[in-house]
Amino acid sequence: MQKIFQLKYWWLLLVLAFVSIVYLVSFFSYRVDLTAEKRFSLSASTKQLLKGIDTPITIKVFLTGDMPSDYKKLSIATKDLLNEFKNIAGNNINVVFENPTEGILNDTAKNIIYDSLANMGVVFENTEVVSYSKNKQTNQLVIPSALVFYKNLPPIAINLHSSRKIFKEYNVLSDNPVEDVEATRNSAEALLEFKFASTIDKLTRSYIPKVAYCIGNGEPVDLKINDLGQCLRTEYRLGVIDLKKDFPDASVIDALIIVKPTQTFTDEDKLKIDQYVMHGGKIIWFVDKLYAELDSLLRSKADFVAFDRNLNIDDILFQYGVRINGDLLQDLNCSKIPMKVGLNPDGSPKFQRIPWPYYPFLTSPSDNPISKNLDRVLPFFPSSIDTIKVAGIRKTILLATDTNSQTLTTPAMVSLYSVKEEEDFRRFNKSNVPVAVLLEGKFKSLYSNRLTQNIKDSIQKNSGYPFINEAEIDSKQIVVSDADIVTNTVSHTQGPLPMGLIPLEDYRFANREFLLNSIAYLVSNNQLFESRNKDFKLRLLDKQKVAEQKTTWQIINIVVPILLILGFGFIMQIIRKKRYAS
Repeated sequence: MQKIFQLKYWWLLLVLAFVSIVYLVSFFSYRVDLTAEKRFSLSASTKQLLKGIDTPITIKVFLTGDMPSDYKKLSIATKDLLNEFKNIAGNNINVVFENPTEGILNDTAKNIIYDSLANMGVVFENTEVVSYSKNKQTNQLVIPSALVFYKNLPPIAINLHSSRKIFKEYNVLSDNPVEDVEATRNSAEALLEFKFASTIDKLTRSYIPKVAYCIGNGEPVDLKINDLGQCLRTEYRLGVIDLKKDFPDASVIDALIIVKPTQTFTDEDKLKIDQYVMHGGKIIWFVDKLYAELDSLLRSKADFVAFDRNLNIDDILFQYGVRINGDLLQDLNCSKIPMKVGLNPDGSPKFQRIPWPYYPFLTSPSDNPISKNLDRVLPFFPSSIDTIKVAGIRKTILLATDTNSQTLTTPAMVSLYSVKEEEDFRRFNKSNVPVAVLLEGKFKSLYSNRLTQNIKDSIQKNSGYPFINEAEIDSKQIVVSDADIVTNTVSHTQGPLPMGLIPLEDYRFANREFLLNSIAYLVSNNQLFESRNKDFKLRLLDKQKVAEQKTTWQIINIVVPILLILGFGFIMQIIRKKRYAS
């Protein structure tokens, strides 16, 4: 090293060595994620998916341009994530950030483009940008969406918004919920990996799972399941099976969905379901144990008694590990319904939205990926669920009420004004009452040691499979004590509404997302769902302090370092003069 410094142009050699090292390092890419929640690390299943891509995929992101700060942060997070995707998939991932109407001045042409994108599933949002310094407010169109293109398949739209809206703390009795925008956007960032990875998986998968809608026991087949049919048909091979005529085959049907049966199940019906489960079949149950409908209440304008539908499925559900109770569940943290309270001056009916405890908001008390980072789900007259101890069956609560709940046991009186006095509020003393439960494990047959050999032979003849007493492989079931979570309201003027949306409620709850997550969890063999469990910690500055102390911190961060450097240089000059002055 001393010989190098003795050379005349030693500094030039160091510069060349430094440039060479930088050039060589540019061929290598290595990142270290030092965040506590591994914010910038992809899950192993996502990496495996990206490495398996063999045909180019194009991702067009429309969240770009001049935007409010919270959207800009989401756009940067999206860009960082997709760059990580490109690093793993190489040239098979092409990312484009674009404004779809950039350079187009004609409003008619813009509207045509917007309509075309909306038909693909792209979402738009008008945001209000408030400038406190200029004391003005402006509206701005933001497109928090992306389109993923693969081969000649129709593109799939991704809503970059969070599927969970987070609210600031509020009193459920007296306050209206106010969204915590920063926390909601933070939740959206946590879900970006899952949204893009699951979309790529849907486009590139070689096998499309088959989902069968079960009929034969009074299940709805009209417009009330319009949204259910549309959203399942776009992602799965959706079929219909009549339980009165056919045996569900677990080797053909990946998941069976039972929605709002209204007629009694016979032993033959339950035996078919039971053996479907024993051979590895998965089921999601949406069951209304009691008859309770808002239409009946509004038509009669009087209280009515909710009664048992007598579905005769208590024994089979009990055998699998749950019991749907014969009660109605209420919670003070609930939706509001429009009620006629009089007439306007012009004689038209006057409506007012009042809290309706029979429509409680449901959230997830667990970290299961089905309901993790999911917005509130809206049920209609749900019942409570108890879990039963069954050997080998794991139970997970997916959805539950809030902390101010009560149950009305059968016969349950349904009243328009069920909460009137202070004493009524005191009865809401239950918390986190289950409404949806996931069951996993090797189920045992309800009909074990109960059938004659002739019946067993008949089962094998008609189904093609022998009767078995206990499943040999793990299976999954989801039991939900409200069927209207996945049905939709049919408006006289607008037709079928999306599930999770009720008239005059300008908000769509996460009912559809819960359904799709549940089906995907039952039929998927990959581990992409693990990325839904990401939870980014929100570290925010106090906005009021930032505004009040802005100048102080600018001086500390800009002026003080400069003064320190100048002061250090001045002191060194004094020391130097004193040392060499003599």
